[in-house]
Amino acid sequence: MTDIIAADIGGTNARFARAKLDARNVPTLGKARKYKVADFPNLQACWAAFAHDEGGDLPKAASIAFATAIGRDVIKLTNSSWMIRPDTLDEELGLKQMRLVNDFEAVAHAVARLPKDNLPLLFGEDRPFPRDGGVTVVGPGTGLGVAMIAFDDDEPHVIATEGGHLDFAPLDPLEEKILAYLRDKFLRVSTERVVSGPGLNNIYKAMATIGHDRVVLMEDAELWQAAIDGTDEFARAAFDRLCLCYGSVAGDLALAHGPHGVVLAGGLTQRMRDLLPQSGFHRRFTAKGRFESLMAAVPIRLALHEEIGLYGAAAAFREKK
Repeated sequence: MTDIIAADIGGTNARFARAKLDARNVPTLGKARKYKVADFPNLQACWAAFAHDEGGDLPKAASIAFATAIGRDVIKLTNSSWMIRPDTLDEELGLKQMRLVNDFEAVAHAVARLPKDNLPLLFGEDRPFPRDGGVTVVGPGTGLGVAMIAFDDDEPHVIATEGGHLDFAPLDPLEEKILAYLRDKFLRVSTERVVSGPGLNNIYKAMATIGHDRVVLMEDAELWQAAIDGTDEFARAAFDRLCLCYGSVAGDLALAHGPHGVVLAGGLTQRMRDLLPQSGFHRRFTAKGRFESLMAAVPIRLALHEEIGLYGAAAAFREKK
């Protein structure tokens, strides 16, 4: 077993846990500890608080997921003043080995290692991941996270992507009008302008403007709650449209990656779980012309784990030989 520290660093919260990895990099997490990013001047100070709370010496290896792009000289977190310099971070944290990954890349690593009970089937045929081929991992959050798991002789290889920034493709007259409305705001309209947490509000405002409807403006969290609870009919109508677009995008990505399987991930999708089967998600997912019967059979699963970011960060670790 390999002992490491797993960390999931977002703009609001930083999560840490000790983790043990078996020979196939399947993690077992210790107690997860959560800290408010705003309470600390930098990652080093937050790391020290975790070390204090854990007591004793920490492992000298870590895998850290950040809610931002990786590969820059300086990592700047959204909604935070923390500045991380990857070239010196291991020394600053007292580490001998370190792996840095994007947060959704970590989610894909989690999906590749989760037991089947954590991947319930939503649609399609109940068959396992392929021994050879691609599985799409997708989920709306602040943006639209997209990654691919490429299986080679049953060994998973995670490929981080920026699939959420593909152009949004409308499929009916209403979506054409939504696209025109959003172009006035953003010029270029990517899929995550529609399929994401803020995307629901974009759809809500666009539909109200198109139909000249009077609606109550709400913050994103309030709007999502109203839509899922069904307390606001217009919010639910916008949500139904988001589900249609989510299905279209997920189907396009599956075709691009090889339609062997799709896993929907993230907190928003978990909140949508009971409503997705009633929505047009799967109808749009399968509506791919000559490939409709093929798409109907594609397994679409939901990733469930209380600390999927930490679990995935741990699973992403690669021990140096």
